[in-house]
Amino acid sequence: MGQTDQLRDPGDPYPGPQIPSFLLVNPRSGARRPSTRELSHAAREREIETHVLRPGEEAAEVVPEGIEALGVAGGDGTLAAVAEIALERDLPFVCIPFGTKNHFARDLGFERSDPIGALAAFCGDERRIDVGRANGRLFLNNVSIGLYARLVHRRERHRRRSEALARVRAFLLLLRHREPLGIAIDGEPKETRVALVANNAYVLEQPTLGARERLDEGLLHLYVVRAGVEERTGTRFVVDAAAGRLAAAVDGEPDVLETPIEFRIEPGALRVLIPPDP
Repeated sequence: MGQTDQLRDPGDPYPGPQIPSFLLVNPRSGARRPSTRELSHAAREREIETHVLRPGEEAAEVVPEGIEALGVAGGDGTLAAVAEIALERDLPFVCIPFGTKNHFARDLGFERSDPIGALAAFCGDERRIDVGRANGRLFLNNVSIGLYARLVHRRERHRRRSEALARVRAFLLLLRHREPLGIAIDGEPKETRVALVANNAYVLEQPTLGARERLDEGLLHLYVVRAGVEERTGTRFVVDAAAGRLAAAVDGEPDVLETPIEFRIEPGALRVLIPPDP
């Protein structure tokens, strides 16, 4: 009997995948329980090969050949890079909620507070979902331009100094920046301070504000905040700006995108695995 067999809980209904599986763990995705060590141990018990990313290490450098399912444990900002690898290799993708908000995991139907339970997805059911692109860069949730993007950039710059200080400065930033973005959408000028392009529709009403009911609609939804919220749908949008570049938040991660920005959707491009029903 091997070490894996000795460690496995005989009452576990999902002892492990029947195919070679690989899990990347981002230990910097947020202060979470269980710990990185506990999650990695639980994955290895289920015969899932596991690698904890080190600072500066790129996911593409460590994902081995010969696997048949690829997962990542991290927050929303971690997922897209690994999903891109899964898409390029035509591998099923597994999302393990291990960050602060875990919006994508929620929209997939995962229990966000149970990353160890989410490992069951490695022996779960497959479905296909859409992905978005912004100038070719993959996104799973959304791309924000304007005030929220500025907040994300400011938060990242000050994160290591003081989280409390970063929140105060973010609030002051909201008060100072009242000028519109100066953008045009598909050639039509728009006076707005906030624009967001989403991969599938967001619910704009309580109690599920900010959630998505489906991820396979095959449409982008563009939201422009003016007096209210103007929404349009399509498979492609072009956002331009005279400045030649725009600060953006791509799945919550800061970036600067050269304009014009071409947004498009790839319907059903990504294979994802969902935990089987108990």
